[in-house]
Amino acid sequence: MLHIPVLTAEVLEILQPGKGGLFIDATTGTAGHSLAMLTAARAAIKLFCLDRDRYSLEEARNRLKDFSGQITFQEGDFRDLKLLAASTDFNTPDGIIYDLGLSSYLLNEAERGFSFQREGPLDMRFNRTLGEPVSQLLNDLSSEELADVLYQYGEIRESRRLAARIKEAINCNAVNTTTQLADISRRVIRRHGKSDPAARVFQALRIAVNRELESLEISLPQAVEILKPGGRLAIISYHSLEDRIVKNFLKQNEQLRVITKKPVRPQREEIIGNPASRSAKLRGAVKI
Repeated sequence: MLHIPVLTAEVLEILQPGKGGLFIDATTGTAGHSLAMLTAARAAIKLFCLDRDRYSLEEARNRLKDFSGQITFQEGDFRDLKLLAASTDFNTPDGIIYDLGLSSYLLNEAERGFSFQREGPLDMRFNRTLGEPVSQLLNDLSSEELADVLYQYGEIRESRRLAARIKEAINCNAVNTTTQLADISRRVIRRHGKSDPAARVFQALRIAVNRELESLEISLPQAVEILKPGGRLAIISYHSLEDRIVKNFLKQNEQLRVITKKPVRPQREEIIGNPASRSAKLRGAVKI
């Protein structure tokens, strides 16, 4: 099952690929937005498809095979955006898209450990050749450090109690899989609304192990630096931590004119067809 891109029409309105030019998809995944840009372009565009996960890039390559002559694929982290773009002659793009959501492709691959609904190892790395998996993170952190991660990145009020329970389970060799961690989370965190309490736990650990917020803060200034004057930037975030970084960056950067007074949200019809889109917020800007 391929990932369904979010807010596609709205992204195209911001980036305007129909005019032609060079574009960067900094979070290609399985190429939903890339395909939309290539299809919408009336004039031929060149596209740089970047992603940390090589398996997602292979899916993207297959999905975009009809446009292969227009695309450069690159495995890498968008924290290195300027260097990677320059090495492939995309150092002055007309538009850049970041979709900071987790691809359904990764959620469906149980062995990657991203899904709290599927039995799998505690990994959650976007690039499994780099860094340490979540299982190692849980072992290495003290209870206090783990509580800080859960509170800072998951905004979990019961973080101290949950961290203590997780460390107890580790000592008893009782938390080796995603479903075991999810069960512990549900027993400690009070449910609010329809969302599964485990969702914020997995979010927090995924952010920590992949250093996601740090990468975003490092990458956004590079994106503005390499954009040509008049170039356009579109960023989709899915939780308040990301959106706060994006909002403040766009607002404070003197080289940008923000073109979304408020974050663009999915319409009801899109949410019904793709429930994963419900928390998406799109912000856009033009380089002056």
